Amino acid sequence: MAADLVHHSVAAIAALGGTPPALVAKAATSTIPIVFQAGINPVEFGFVKSLNRPGGNMTGVAALQGELIAKRLELLHEIAPKAAIVAVLVNPSNRYTETETRVLEGSAHSLGVDLRVVGASTPSEIDKAFVTLADLRADGLLVSADLFLLGQHQQIVALAAKHSLPAMSPWREYAAAGSLMSYGPSLSDAYRRQGIYVGKILKGAKPAELPVDQSTRFEFVINFRTAKILGLSVPLALSGRADEVIE
Repeated sequence: MAADLVHHSVAAIAALGGTPPALVAKAATSTIPIVFQAGINPVEFGFVKSLNRPGGNMTGVAALQGELIAKRLELLHEIAPKAAIVAVLVNPSNRYTETETRVLEGSAHSLGVDLRVVGASTPSEIDKAFVTLADLRADGLLVSADLFLLGQHQQIVALAAKHSLPAMSPWREYAAAGSLMSYGPSLSDAYRRQGIYVGKILKGAKPAELPVDQSTRFEFVINFRTAKILGLSVPLALSGRADEVIE
C-alpha cells in the first residue's frame, strides 16, 4: 500500500496505526512528506534527527508510550497490591515491544512483581495467550500500547473478564468496553493533531521544520463496575486522580 501511494506521487502520507506503518512509510520514500503517530521515541527509531528540528521528510505526533507503561504498572499495583504475578500482553511483531518490556522489567523489580510476557499477533493467538495466563496463574494483566491489540480490545476485555483478571490498558476504549482501568494519551486528540500537521504540509510547510508534537493530554479512566465484579476496592486517592469514572 505504501509503495502504491509513492507510485501515485501523493502530496503527503499520514501513517496511522502507530510505529509499524510509520516504519513502512519511511522505507517507501525519503521525499514525500510523512506525518506519523507513534508511541516510540522517533529519534531513537531514526524517524527524525531531533524532536525540534526533524530535518527530513518525517514529522508527527509522539506519545512516548515506553515511559507510560511503567506508570500503568504502578496504578495497577495500587488497586491490586496483592497481585504477585502480572502478565503483559504484547504483539511480538511490533518493534516497539522491546522498548516497552525493557522499561517494565525495571518497574516490576522495584515493586516486587513477577512480570511475565505473553505474545499474540492474531486473534487466535490472543485466545491461546489467555490459556497461557491461566497456566501462569497471573494475578493481573497489562496490555501493550499496540494498535493491532487495540483493534481486538473487545476480545481482550471479554477474556480478561472470563479469567477474572484486573486489566490495565493504554487507551480509554478498553476501559469503556469493561477493562478495569486505562491510562494513556487520547487517540482522538492525537489523530486531530496529526491532521493539523497534514493540513500545514498541504499549505506548503516542510516536515523538516515542523517540530514533533509530543502528547501532553493523558486520560486515566477507572471502571467501577468492573472493580466491583472483581471484588476490588478502589482507594479514594486513586479515584480522586481519575479523569473519568465509569459506574
